[in-house]
Amino acid sequence: MMNRLCRYVLSSLVWHVLLTMLVLLGLFVFFDLIAEMRDVGKGSYQFHHAFIYTLLEAPSRAYQLLPVSVLIGSIFALSSLADTSQITVMRAAGVSILRFCAWLALGGFFFGVATYLLGEYVAPAANDAATRYQVAAKNEVMFGRFQSGIWVKDGDQIVNISAMQSDLSVQALRIYVHDNGHHLKEIVDAQRGRHLGNGQWQLEEATLTRFYADKVEVSARPSYEWQTRLEPKMLAVLMVKPQDMSIDALRQYVDHLSKNKQSTVRYELALWAKLFYPFACLSMMLIALPFALGQRRSGNVGVKIFLGILLGVSFNFVNQMMSYVGELYRLPPILAAALPTLALSILAVYFLWQQENN
Repeated sequence: MMNRLCRYVLSSLVWHVLLTMLVLLGLFVFFDLIAEMRDVGKGSYQFHHAFIYTLLEAPSRAYQLLPVSVLIGSIFALSSLADTSQITVMRAAGVSILRFCAWLALGGFFFGVATYLLGEYVAPAANDAATRYQVAAKNEVMFGRFQSGIWVKDGDQIVNISAMQSDLSVQALRIYVHDNGHHLKEIVDAQRGRHLGNGQWQLEEATLTRFYADKVEVSARPSYEWQTRLEPKMLAVLMVKPQDMSIDALRQYVDHLSKNKQSTVRYELALWAKLFYPFACLSMMLIALPFALGQRRSGNVGVKIFLGILLGVSFNFVNQMMSYVGELYRLPPILAAALPTLALSILAVYFLWQQENN
């Protein structure tokens, strides 16, 4: 009987969460499309381009909304069961709060895995495809977050790239090469560059400036081979927000920064936030139970559902804000990333304990 009850409760939860997710995602995609309309008509960018771009961005939106959808959908599902006295009957039949928590934990684990897969594989790939599609549709290039482009260090080389095409070829790059004593040894300027594989780049219309003890030598090269460990995907990382990157991409880039003795705080915060984010689904599922159990006593169903929605939105806001707070106050990345989910879990346990002892 317990297994049948578990399947019944979980099926109700999954249905309501998916329905909530569909409604929220449709709403946010609609707003994203409206926001994208401001660029329609500029150059070759038309409505169908904006529509396809918005659809490609939808998995990223789904990743952001999934924990909140879990909370809202769970509140609706459990409230429905409580409103028809089904939870009361289950409790009378011997189903304890602990058993309910175990069922909800199972549902939270399922949605946590879905969140991880969505954030690690689907959303980054879709976001990358969306960016390339938009760049190609607008006949533009991807620019870094600085006016001077992007800057990256690789061993004894410091590279400045002004822009990147949708095919991941680069434009207007400058390479500063230093010796072991950190003296400038060579500067390479090139108009374009494309990756050949195996650590080789083909640079076009390059100018080499070499510095010697007694002279400076400048030479023009129609074609120049550049050896580096940098790859197009690693450079493309700098064109997007850390929050939009996969865990694997963040881990590789943090490792790259560490090897080059550069600050890793910002990307470590994003990495740990990505790792803890799926656990939010478990906390959201558990914290929905006190709202459902308490509504029969208070009768203010609408108020409790509104408070649950407010809690989910607040969690999403605090979770995003902690990346900035952690970077500003130099908090340990793992602490800054785990704090929102940990606080939500403690709140869920407290509400359940209070509910059981009242």
